[in-house]
Amino acid sequence: MPISGPDSGSRHDRGETPRLLKLVAGVLSLGLVLVSAAGAQQGFGQGQQLYLQHCALCHRDSGVGDPPRFPALSGNDRLGDPVRLVRSIHQGRRRMPPFPGLTAEEISSLANYVGNRWAKDFRGVTPDEVAAALVGLQETGPMVSVWEGVFTEAQATRGQAVYEGACGTCHGSRLNGAPDDPDMRSSPPVARARFLRVWEGLSLGTLLAYTRATMPEENPNSLTGQEYVDVIAYQLSVSGMPAGDRELPPDPYSLGRVVIVPRP
Repeated sequence: MPISGPDSGSRHDRGETPRLLKLVAGVLSLGLVLVSAAGAQQGFGQGQQLYLQHCALCHRDSGVGDPPRFPALSGNDRLGDPVRLVRSIHQGRRRMPPFPGLTAEEISSLANYVGNRWAKDFRGVTPDEVAAALVGLQETGPMVSVWEGVFTEAQATRGQAVYEGACGTCHGSRLNGAPDDPDMRSSPPVARARFLRVWEGLSLGTLLAYTRATMPEENPNSLTGQEYVDVIAYQLSVSGMPAGDRELPPDPYSLGRVVIVPRP
């Protein structure tokens, strides 16, 4: 017959305590795993959203791009270098526009999304590592909108002359995509409401990079940098943005800080 009493109860408790501690440790470990997985999923979702907003225009949703104008991301070995990827996102590279308005956390999410989806053995990059990678890179002031007088009337006038010679035949004299020649096919509008809806949330740096790579359709990148930004000034003027006392510079990084947004 079992003997009960303080001594046997103590032995029973001593036997149960390690098992209880192991159970608690297991529950805590599972909780940490679930929290970590949820955080990773949240970061992946943010990275995908940023990619669709800022990158899919050129690289497409699937990452196939449109070579040679816009390179494919799939199979691109350079994506495996996190520091190079982070710096390319922040300040651009060749035809790629810069995204100086993205925070370290946003760049981390975007880089991890791109790297994990299209690079081999991508190790990931944290916001702190992004901040460290960006030390010493140029900064040119705060983000502004196209409604804050970012071009001059004289620049818009110059842009009109360039537009009429290089763009008006296809996009029309009213910039609405309706050619003046009725036998020509229509093209996307490059001013006013429909144009602004398509480009909302993107920067003039992205607009410049895309325009240089694709326009004029028969001879892309055939204008000077100054001519391209003058045309952009004309587009903004026709769209109702006010002129200011400073011209748009033909500098992609500076233009990356000017964002297309709806009328305030």
